[in-house]
Amino acid sequence: MSAIVCGKRSFFEDIDAASSSPAAASPPAYKKFRCSSSTSPVRFTYPTPIQMSLVDQLKALFPDLEIQILEKALEESLNDLDLAKKNLHEFCLGHANGMTGTNAEENALGHANDMTGTSAEENATVERVVTQTDGDSVPLQEPQTQNNLPADGAEWVDLFVREMINATSIDDAKSRAATILESLEKSISSRARVEAAQSFHKENVMLKEQIEVVLRDNIILKRAVAIQHERQKENDEKNQEVQHLKQLLAQYQEQLRTLEANNYALTLRLQHAQMSNSIPRRFHPDVF
Repeated sequence: MSAIVCGKRSFFEDIDAASSSPAAASPPAYKKFRCSSSTSPVRFTYPTPIQMSLVDQLKALFPDLEIQILEKALEESLNDLDLAKKNLHEFCLGHANGMTGTNAEENALGHANDMTGTSAEENATVERVVTQTDGDSVPLQEPQTQNNLPADGAEWVDLFVREMINATSIDDAKSRAATILESLEKSISSRARVEAAQSFHKENVMLKEQIEVVLRDNIILKRAVAIQHERQKENDEKNQEVQHLKQLLAQYQEQLRTLEANNYALTLRLQHAQMSNSIPRRFHPDVF
């Protein structure tokens, strides 16, 4: 009996230690010795209650997740509670948009498809935005043959009337009406997104064309500026050459005036010499 009490006390003490410290995954050595040395037929396995305790703690933190997901997270993290919490937080953040309301939507669409003879994939509006390498977003939508949703208001009215006729009760009629309204809302939203994407794409194309025109004009202006710069440079060089020629002309004119003055002086001397010569003779004009 004392051995049984010993085993029970060590079992509950280990559960308390596991709840207070998640890292303590194995009992102390002296407790193992006491339990193993006992002759009692009672045998306790520690991993199972510790595992259930960790699962309960994770269930309290993540009440929306299933037990299988929590157990799998503990197995992958090797019973490390902190690591399991981190992995589950990342899992919830990564699948928040996809997991919210999935079951309710599938049930509603499945009920509507059973009554109208269409599948959930046919009733969903298929729309994609393909991102090209140059950054353009081109909206693509599958053909209407793969989408059994009504195309205009008259078809929506016919579908609504047909669903109301096939309804078996008030609750069934409400469910059908809610499903149709939800499908109508999705159809309007998808068409609005397609039109917005198309208008954005057209605006993007127009802006690209305008940018190309501006770039071409910029290239032309750059060439014109370069040509004007070359012409201005040539004009400056010609102006400098003209200034140099003007200086040379002034020097040549000064030299010409000097030579004319010297020639006039020599002419006067020659005349004076001829008049003072006592022997009149004819002098050769080429010499004098």
